[in-house]
Amino acid sequence: MRTVYKFCIAAVLAMSASSCKKYLDLDVENPNREDESNFWNTGENALEGVNAIYGNFYRNGPSRWLPYYMDVRSDDGYSTSPWNELRSISGLNITNYNFEVQSDTWGHHWRGVYRANQVIANVPNIEMDAALRDRYVGEAKFLRAWYYYNLVTIWGNIPLILEPSQPNDKPSQVPQEQVWAQIEKDLTEAAAALPPSYTGEEIGRATRGAAYGLLGRAHLQQREWQAAADALAWLVTGPGATQYSLLPNYYDNFRHTTENNAESVFEIQFKQRPENSGEDAPTSNVGTSRAPFFAPPGHGFNDANMHRWVTREFLQERTVAGQRDPRLAVTALYDSTDERGPNFTSVYGFTFAEKNYDANTSNRVWYRKYLNDELRIREFEVFNGPKNFRSIRYADVLLMYAEALNNLGQTANAYPFVDRVRQRAGLAPLSAVRPGMNQAQFQQQLEHERITELTGESTRWNDLARWGYFDDPAKLAILQARDPEFANFQIGRNKYMPIPQSEIDINVNLTQNPNW
Repeated sequence: MRTVYKFCIAAVLAMSASSCKKYLDLDVENPNREDESNFWNTGENALEGVNAIYGNFYRNGPSRWLPYYMDVRSDDGYSTSPWNELRSISGLNITNYNFEVQSDTWGHHWRGVYRANQVIANVPNIEMDAALRDRYVGEAKFLRAWYYYNLVTIWGNIPLILEPSQPNDKPSQVPQEQVWAQIEKDLTEAAAALPPSYTGEEIGRATRGAAYGLLGRAHLQQREWQAAADALAWLVTGPGATQYSLLPNYYDNFRHTTENNAESVFEIQFKQRPENSGEDAPTSNVGTSRAPFFAPPGHGFNDANMHRWVTREFLQERTVAGQRDPRLAVTALYDSTDERGPNFTSVYGFTFAEKNYDANTSNRVWYRKYLNDELRIREFEVFNGPKNFRSIRYADVLLMYAEALNNLGQTANAYPFVDRVRQRAGLAPLSAVRPGMNQAQFQQQLEHERITELTGESTRWNDLARWGYFDDPAKLAILQARDPEFANFQIGRNKYMPIPQSEIDINVNLTQNPNW
């Protein structure tokens, strides 16, 4: 590449800037500039390229806005944001397809795909340690699959780009089945190349278990039950079964002091560092900016709320010791996060009663997971929070495996994996309280179990899609009863978001999603 420098001849002659009349354009090589033509040469370059894919996670699309598509847009959430366009995501009535949240989430995911494609295309040609080279490519394939999984489940009809993009490219959309097939291919190849675990500063990179976990999730989302069970079996009954386990304390899955633990299959790494420090620099903000948008008034923008019906799911049964399900206090921040009520419930160091919320706010519920309320005592949330996002947890793997087995007609064999999740919470095993369920009954129970275990972890929208709630008028009516915003949901339209119109305007080969 060439860089054009402009020199003011008059300035060189020490004349005043105001008298500078003539300019000379010089087209010269900058011998110190790294670009595609001279970068991909060493093992260090390969590592830097892979790290750049991970570095994309701190951008707003994957970090701040993805939960709005996966959680708040679902039936368990709603928005009270004064920002109309942000509120329209959960309201299912978006009219500005180009606003910041849309463009960030779309663009930052494609930026991740582009960076992964660079590694996959260039690293195999570098002369370096062969095993390390294969691992780097495996990491890139896992991360490309992670980005494509979100793109295809949010927008549905997307291009499939597998080579580093060029400025004049105008890719066409492909059938969704083709995208899913590539996700499966990438993850299968990644699983073969990635190690089961890492040590030291390498902890947090994609592992073999992460590849199998995401592969199982991809098959499950397509209702490919046997393939899902086969992939997840590596973690549940195969070699990974000795590596992963449920933590005794559920809350430890959401603390910054207990990250990358035995229950973590894949975590997105965040670290609190100085804010507003540029992009892709050694001191860039690598924290997560999710919390300010989810926190209650006085500590955040109160843009995201949880429906109160979710809290009642946790109250359906007590633990074997006669106590409330401990996951409720970790999942929801509201007037009764402490069972004794608002005089005992802590909100960033205040009691809920002390906050003196108005009539509208006092009945609200906020997603507590990934807030920093135990760290930001009486303070406002930060835009560079330190908490890792647990993208795949082992509890999710166990519940997905049980779902796959149930849909294969192996309901009795699915019980033990749900029991493990319930018993960690102190609940009686299903095999004791609801033995002998048929397939349909077990599915209904699984839907409840995934609410109490995974609410607020960006799984809900795809759960509902997989279970057919967006395609069946009778099931849609259930969502509408829980969440009035679903009155705006139209079958054949709202299952997928509209593609940003700006993308369609510059690419004649893109077609807007149906009915948008």
